[in-house]
Amino acid sequence: MRFLLALIAASACLCWTGPAAAQQVGQFPFALTREGQMLGAVEGEVASFKGMAYAAPPVGPLRWRPPQLTPEKSSEMRTAYEYAAPCPQPSQSGASEDCLTLNVFRPFGVDGPLPVMVFIHGGGFVRGTANDPLFDGATLAQAGLIVVTVNYRLGVLGWLAHPALSDGGSGNYGLMDQVAALRWVHDNIAAFGGDPRNVTLFGTGAGAASIALLMLCGEARELFQKAILQSVPGRVRPRSRPDAEALGLQFAATLGQDGAGLRAVSVTRLLAAESKLLAKSPHAFAPSIDGSLVTEDIAAGFAAGHESRIPLIVGANDDEAGFDSEPDIAEALASSGVAAEQLYPDLAKSTDVAARFYTDKVFSEPVRLLARLHAASGAPTYRYRFGYVPEARRANPEGGQGRELQFIFGAEGVPGAGILSRRDREVASRMRAYWINFARSGDPNGPELPRWDAAAGSDRLLLITNDGIASGDDPLAERLDRLAR
Repeated sequence: MRFLLALIAASACLCWTGPAAAQQVGQFPFALTREGQMLGAVEGEVASFKGMAYAAPPVGPLRWRPPQLTPEKSSEMRTAYEYAAPCPQPSQSGASEDCLTLNVFRPFGVDGPLPVMVFIHGGGFVRGTANDPLFDGATLAQAGLIVVTVNYRLGVLGWLAHPALSDGGSGNYGLMDQVAALRWVHDNIAAFGGDPRNVTLFGTGAGAASIALLMLCGEARELFQKAILQSVPGRVRPRSRPDAEALGLQFAATLGQDGAGLRAVSVTRLLAAESKLLAKSPHAFAPSIDGSLVTEDIAAGFAAGHESRIPLIVGANDDEAGFDSEPDIAEALASSGVAAEQLYPDLAKSTDVAARFYTDKVFSEPVRLLARLHAASGAPTYRYRFGYVPEARRANPEGGQGRELQFIFGAEGVPGAGILSRRDREVASRMRAYWINFARSGDPNGPELPRWDAAAGSDRLLLITNDGIASGDDPLAERLDRLAR
């Protein structure tokens, strides 16, 4: 049936008039990308194009090499109805190395050019996928935006640095993938009705850290015009190239390989060895200083004014400590010279103290630092802190990174996103409106929204709590001052 639909659409595409916007063939959306003709699907008021390759499969001799462009344009109509496989990672079924794909959501029947939002998923650089139902872009697209979600190489396949793999730039393959995806967006998004000159990147955790690094990366500088950093660990320092390559040599030795021979090792063996290493060193696979894409850590780059001076939203949750953050909490406590108990005299439980300290040390204070530094460059800067808890969860509130994502994407009834109450949906609608307004113009403010004051030269931020949404001075300022020392 899908082949028949594609054949019908292909025969009707003689009326296609150019790449200015995605075309409609009956009820089937059609777009002509540099790789050829794509046939999407429609659900409600949104057309989606899923599982489209932005680079050649990084397999065989292309494993641990910079992403290669996909083959030249094909005359064959390709269907883009379903998500492609996620990138390989521990405890993920159905994954494949052939995973350099992205998904596009657009309002059906709306002319462009429309603002573009590109989402970079989190997951500590070792897990996650753009195919998560939580990241369905339909609700955002209904507001008149193009939404793109991107898969990129993870774990050992995305971040392994090794001297024998350095011919094309070693270690930051996942970041290279993100740049390649942004180039694809720049070259092709007009075919879906998007404006390549109005692209906003947004992401959380590792996705936010990636975007901050892209703001410091010359190769990516012209590929996006605004950024939203959600829960960005802004003071984390990437490994130096020697340290990253030493870890790579250690990893290769566990598999009895000299480096280049790793390209012949099965994915199953690689992931088994990765899991063992991650158990000892949770951040073994992450961006490293390579002297090309990554030349400095985020905080130092912002302090030197090296980042793109573009409109920025930056913020975090009031509780970032989830069930999987215990190693990070222990590391934060061990590396700090501050007695955490003295900062939180109102908390009786040591576990609560540890969780709050981790949130403030790794996220809240670095977020404030980046906001101050970026605002000092003269670029529009807006800081927030998200502390709203859905009404059904208030009896037993949970922390953890990414709690705001359900509100941004408007997802309900999927893994990681419960059903929202009417009040929850009102908060979600307002928060989503800030993100949408920012993507359109670089200013999150709009009619019927509480005023969001810019962070220029002050400690002002937008507080999103159970009591409401309002700009104000940071109530944690004194504590964050102590943590910044």
